[in-house]
Amino acid sequence: MDENRYVVIMAGGTGTRLWPVSTSQKPKQFHDLLGVGKSLLRMTYERFLTHYKRENIYVVTNKDYEMLVKEQIPEITEDQLLLEPNKRNTAPCIAYAAYKIASQNPEATMVVAPADHLILKEDTFHQALSVAMDSASKNDYLVTLGMQPNRPETGYGYIQYIPDSSVVKKVKTFTEKPELELAKKFIESGDFVWNAGIFIWSAKAIIKAFENHLPDIAEIFSDGEEPYFSTHEKLFINKAYTQCVNISIDFGIMEKAENVYVLLADIGWSDLGNWESLHEIRNRDDDNNAIPENVLCFDSTDNIVTTDQSRLVVLHGMKDFLVAEEDGVILICKKNAEKEVKDIVAAVKNKKGDSFI
Repeated sequence: MDENRYVVIMAGGTGTRLWPVSTSQKPKQFHDLLGVGKSLLRMTYERFLTHYKRENIYVVTNKDYEMLVKEQIPEITEDQLLLEPNKRNTAPCIAYAAYKIASQNPEATMVVAPADHLILKEDTFHQALSVAMDSASKNDYLVTLGMQPNRPETGYGYIQYIPDSSVVKKVKTFTEKPELELAKKFIESGDFVWNAGIFIWSAKAIIKAFENHLPDIAEIFSDGEEPYFSTHEKLFINKAYTQCVNISIDFGIMEKAENVYVLLADIGWSDLGNWESLHEIRNRDDDNNAIPENVLCFDSTDNIVTTDQSRLVVLHGMKDFLVAEEDGVILICKKNAEKEVKDIVAAVKNKKGDSFI
């Protein structure tokens, strides 16, 4: 395994679109959403463990989730677990990891990936990463993986690339989370792919990008060369995050940089971002219901149910519904009501406080 190849797993999101299972106390990456006996975080960690040195795999998460990470990845060391004191989106998260890794190994090349995505074709995934890693280690490239879209999704970033014979293609435009009408135009055009949120670059390239496009963040984290990997790191990071703006890597760098490239890859990818996407992945019965063994369905189709399996749950005359239960909260709504779920979560917080979300 290459000593200069690193992995950064981002595990600090809250995933409220999968409420009430995913909550601020225990977000979706810490759940076994697929019923395989492992959380999404553990699956992601093991996926990389087969191809990268254990000591080169880092996890960035919020300090509130420290014990959850340690429970699910007991192998991780204190130096490999990067704890954010505040939620500041993905740009500060990636800067923290990049500057820390670079302080120890300036020749590092890294893959940055979310902790809560599903990848069904793992061999193909690692082949794609190997190609991207080779390219990023030799060039000043910021590489992302591109997925062929099959619907006008408003929750993903879109990449328009320049078609040519190269494997890693130059990006023409990068647009994060467009409105529905614009997303439809992207799909109709045929030359846009989804940004999977999986990035590959050298430490030098991403640090240079921060210096060019987010100089305030670059200045904050470049001051930490001595504190990194020391007893002073926590104090330094706590102070750093009070100075950081809340901004995504997409808005902050990827939409602005001229050296963004995309590698098209069919890796069986899903971000499992909402209940409808989870329904597509889970095993389903003859009526297309994604249900556990404790659920009986009569005259019901295309539903997804997730409940305490000690209960018997019976559905009758329901189509395209979600029934979800977690810690005393039960949600029953249309399966595709993603926007409505966000509004419901906001209303529950307003009327009942933070304890249910």
